[in-house]
Amino acid sequence: MTNAATRILGLDPGLRRTGWGVVAVEGSRLRWIAHGVVAPPETAPFSQRLLFLLEAIGEVCAAHACDEAAIEEVFVNMNPASTLKLGHARAAVMLAPARHGLGVAEYSPNLIKKAVVGAGHADKTQIAFMVKRLLPSAGDVKADAADALAVAITHAQLRKRALLAGAA
Repeated sequence: MTNAATRILGLDPGLRRTGWGVVAVEGSRLRWIAHGVVAPPETAPFSQRLLFLLEAIGEVCAAHACDEAAIEEVFVNMNPASTLKLGHARAAVMLAPARHGLGVAEYSPNLIKKAVVGAGHADKTQIAFMVKRLLPSAGDVKADAADALAVAITHAQLRKRALLAGAA
């Protein structure tokens, strides 16, 4: 009996730049598949930018045959209008994998940092460094895509623990 690799799509939502990363998990092995950034035209109307995100992430799901998805939860910042707009972008990004029949897990920024770096308050440089260590074939990954790969790595780790706990 062979275990097929599970492809996980990690998402770091943003209205200007949404990072995405795909990893394959097989047993305890983690393998980089692809990563990138979706950047809607900044001059487009808000609704068109959201549609752009929905369609682009949907294309990523299809192109990389993703099995599961995970997304970073929204953190509330000082500007309520910015937080609300980010929430809209996050919804569009979440709907894309859902349209493809994928479940979408959600993780807090601190949990992602702790899972990948070991400290809940790590900075973007530390995250990118650990992503490069854990997925060397990914090469140098820019911040948004590194964050998305960190989300995928977190899901791979926590998903594995949940499966082991269920088997006990």
